[in-house]
Amino acid sequence: MYKLGRSRALASAISKPQFAPSMRLPGFAQQRRALSIHEYRSAELLREYGVGVPKGFNATTGAEAETVAKQIGTGDMVIKAQVLAGGRGKGTFDNGLKGGVRVIYSPTEAKMFADQMIGHKLITKQTGAAGRLCNSVYICERKFARREFYLAVLMDRASQGPVIVSSSQGGMDIETVAKENPEAITTTYIDINTGVTDDIARKIATGLGFSEQCIEDAKDTIQKLYKIFQEKDATQIEINPLSETSDHQVLCMDAKFGFDDNADYRQKEVFSWRDTSQEDPEEVRAAKSNLNFIKLDGDIGCLVNGAGLAMATMDIIKLNGGQPANFLDVGGGATSDAIREAFELITSDAKVTAVFVNIFGGIVRCDAIAHGLINTVQSLDLKIPIIARLQGTNVEQAHQIINDSGMKIFSIDDLQSAAEKAVQLSKVVKMARDIDVGVEFTLGI
Repeated sequence: MYKLGRSRALASAISKPQFAPSMRLPGFAQQRRALSIHEYRSAELLREYGVGVPKGFNATTGAEAETVAKQIGTGDMVIKAQVLAGGRGKGTFDNGLKGGVRVIYSPTEAKMFADQMIGHKLITKQTGAAGRLCNSVYICERKFARREFYLAVLMDRASQGPVIVSSSQGGMDIETVAKENPEAITTTYIDINTGVTDDIARKIATGLGFSEQCIEDAKDTIQKLYKIFQEKDATQIEINPLSETSDHQVLCMDAKFGFDDNADYRQKEVFSWRDTSQEDPEEVRAAKSNLNFIKLDGDIGCLVNGAGLAMATMDIIKLNGGQPANFLDVGGGATSDAIREAFELITSDAKVTAVFVNIFGGIVRCDAIAHGLINTVQSLDLKIPIIARLQGTNVEQAHQIINDSGMKIFSIDDLQSAAEKAVQLSKVVKMARDIDVGVEFTLGI
């Protein structure tokens, strides 16, 4: 199976067998189900709802960072690179600077580190070698915690309702906690009609280990976090750590928020915070054309209509010894324009050695798809083999159109045979490329 969402570390942690029923974050079967926002935006949203967070502001230049540090007015601060990836503290910038989270003690230091972070890519364990561009830094006062906890509000598909996942072991990787000490993680199922009552919130706060002085504040904080989750159509609110400070304040020291893409029409402000510089540019381009596209590591491009058919197509390629290069669902409207855009996305990956088109023609007839396919292959002057498996309305006409075109498109009815041909031709092209030999394809291959 292929997990195609952008899951956070929590996703794999709470989907381990020790949790019943099994839970995982939304977004694994579609291109994108959860908009992520930067930490400073999350902090602003928390403040709006009266949740305690350290005083802090965002800066987009070194000069702004210096001004912000002066505004905070303390000699003990933290500067955080605003990059949508975990492991920032242990990351390295492309200019050699170590650490995307640094303790600073003056406005001068704020400016110095901001200048070294902004405009550079931060490489972490989650970004891969390419890294993510840092466009701004978040500077906040440094607070000292007496206790650190973990708390997340999620939508659980197994129970079809919200859950609150909490742990007394905050400030560390939740995956590590789940692996080494699973009993330290508690899952509380919430009745969506009742919500988080005082008793539920107080029980969670007590179970985490807040001191007697902070129980009521912690209860209020948990209820406010759930309110944000409900009112803003969130898919995830993750606070790590949720802290009790040395002066008995309850503060969210770090926050990761995700929001349901299906709610963008009613959460205009939240979705205006989207930072496309943190996303794969090809996925951003695909979304503009209403294509569901995820780039993978293989070499056989997939062009399919329907998420279920896309998953089955990738599985059968894998079963036949091939590797899918992408998940691409053109949806119900497999028009000529959509097919062309899909091909441009697929073939922009230099690793692609063949394209497997697997489309069921229902709303759009197969003969119309065939015409669009031929026009696209011709206009793009594609040199790699195209394997087309079309089923549905006017499929016989579609086969005839493709076969009469003289194009290097292999029209095959049977899914298994089509997958075998795609893998076979992909290997031929790959071998030819390895020895720098050109390959020409005819329908008799």
